[in-house]
Amino acid sequence: MKNIFKWACSGFFLFQFMQLSAQDVTPNNQPEYDPIMYRQGSVYRSASGKPGPEYWQNEADYKIDATLDDAKQTITGKVTITYHNNSPEALEYIWLYVEQNRFTETSRGTLTTPVMGNRYSGDTDGGYTVSSVQAKVGKRGEASNKYLIDDTRMQVYFNEPIPAEKGVATISMNFTFKIPEAGMDRMGRLETDNGIIYSIAQWYPRVAVFDDVKGWNTEPYLGAGEFYLEYGDFDYSVTVPYDHIVVGSGQLENPKEVLTKTEQERLEKAANSEETVYIITPDEVNNPSVTRPVSSGMVTWHFSMENTRDVSFASSKAFVWDAAKINLPSGNACLAQSVYPKEVAGDNAWGRSTEYVKGSIENYSNQWFEYPYPNAINVASNVGGMEYPGIVFCGVNSTGAGLWGVTDHEFGHIWFPMIVGSNERLYPWMDEGFNTFINHYSTLAFNDGEYPSELTQARSNLGYYTKKNRESIATYPDVVSTSNLGYTAYYKPAMGMMMLREYILGHDRFDYAFKDYIKTWAYKHPQPSDFFNAMENAAGENLNWFWRGWFYGNGNVDIAINRVQPFRGAYVVMLDNRGDIPMPVKLKVTYTDGTEELKELPVEIWQRGDSWNYLLKTDKELESVEIDPDKLTPDINSSNDVWPNDMYKK
Repeated sequence: MKNIFKWACSGFFLFQFMQLSAQDVTPNNQPEYDPIMYRQGSVYRSASGKPGPEYWQNEADYKIDATLDDAKQTITGKVTITYHNNSPEALEYIWLYVEQNRFTETSRGTLTTPVMGNRYSGDTDGGYTVSSVQAKVGKRGEASNKYLIDDTRMQVYFNEPIPAEKGVATISMNFTFKIPEAGMDRMGRLETDNGIIYSIAQWYPRVAVFDDVKGWNTEPYLGAGEFYLEYGDFDYSVTVPYDHIVVGSGQLENPKEVLTKTEQERLEKAANSEETVYIITPDEVNNPSVTRPVSSGMVTWHFSMENTRDVSFASSKAFVWDAAKINLPSGNACLAQSVYPKEVAGDNAWGRSTEYVKGSIENYSNQWFEYPYPNAINVASNVGGMEYPGIVFCGVNSTGAGLWGVTDHEFGHIWFPMIVGSNERLYPWMDEGFNTFINHYSTLAFNDGEYPSELTQARSNLGYYTKKNRESIATYPDVVSTSNLGYTAYYKPAMGMMMLREYILGHDRFDYAFKDYIKTWAYKHPQPSDFFNAMENAAGENLNWFWRGWFYGNGNVDIAINRVQPFRGAYVVMLDNRGDIPMPVKLKVTYTDGTEELKELPVEIWQRGDSWNYLLKTDKELESVEIDPDKLTPDINSSNDVWPNDMYKK
């Protein structure tokens, strides 16, 4: 018996033995493992996280003709929507979003904005004027002009239902609105030395999504909640004063009519150049005799874009314009472009914008999914940062790391939600969180880490995780406290994705699963359950405990080393889960001879309780043990991560 009691008295051995045995009989009291979190599939959405054999989504194609009045600062236009009902249900009406109605005194968004204002404050002297509404089913159906507008939603009625499964309807109307100066940090007007920059978005009545989950998605446009839109093909024309330059989503269809021969030649040069090429130089700004093909009147710019959920544009006579080639992994190429006022030109500011656009698009295309659009355009704006298909608006005063960060973030949104079309108005973590996550790796890659990533330190925001008024990721954006939105929508879900890739699944399993999710749901409408199922199936891992704890719960990670004791010629490392979320455990073991080992324990050690004893077999003398040595998890108490405890103080 002397060998058994070599390091301990018989009483302590009995205590140890009882502890070691108890972990096998402790009742399951861990709700994180409750199977209720499993997501059942259907014919529309498979349990494997893919669209089911009968998945459907409707389509909306748009023909838009609009005019920008620079004197009145208005947009006036006509939109014709061809709506394809692919659902199994006949539709007697259709819902559209008329989001310019947010900019009125009596809108729900205005009335729910705090007195002191916030980021989503906006003008209140705007709103749509809509006329000549016509809605017709098929080619020969009788047209209806019946509609209802309630706040930022518009219901258009038909005289007969749109047939299920490939029924077609046409909806047309005229519209006009005053362009807001402060457009909720998503659109607006910027005064510059050489003219106004108009950043135009949410500018035409847009069809709401009708899906198999909620039917019509008609949540009002209040502020923090962004957008959820159907995919379709767009043909749009924008008529502006002759001295304006227009950049927009998609392909410019009439360059010979709106550009000089010199500008066309410069664009061709840029399309084959790795370096930035001026289309309009700073010295040429506001000199229409050099930059414009006509000298008076109005000019119409014609654009088209296929399989997109939206289009936006910018117009100004103040633009410096430059561009460069973007290389895509397929061997194809597209064009990075930037437009900005001459006041912010130069390599210390927007002169590097196109370089940033190129680096961002090339990284995401190589890492996750190839960029699908012909152009990627960055617009200097009074908008701090906002994304649209193929075009983004970024703060005019951004420079250096700030300009890289906002450019990279807004173009990351091309993947979430422009390609993977999740519901931003309800689940911002599926676009903001995923995007913040991929921004981390893009920033590390750009110029070999020229700028730092905000996600490098997993434990840099622990204060939020313990504050009393914190909210879960699952909180809707228009419900969550404005002070918490940065965490619930951006940082915390991004940290969850980081833990999955760097700590829980590893690069190979995570990357395969995440790329498969993107490819599977490209140009479709995934729900949170689709993402959870997709990741679990492709990675081959039950992550129920993680989704429940990190994405739907409000608890924290706190894995602790209780004590380390010698036992039968080895050591027992006694671990506790003192937090609310179980986690796999990585232990860095250091011996007195200077050697180290990494031991990995699966998350299943916590299934029967909050304590686990790990038998560390070794014939070496132990010097220290440390949990999560690379600090990849946001463990809220680092002081109990090491043994001996006084190591932490050192």
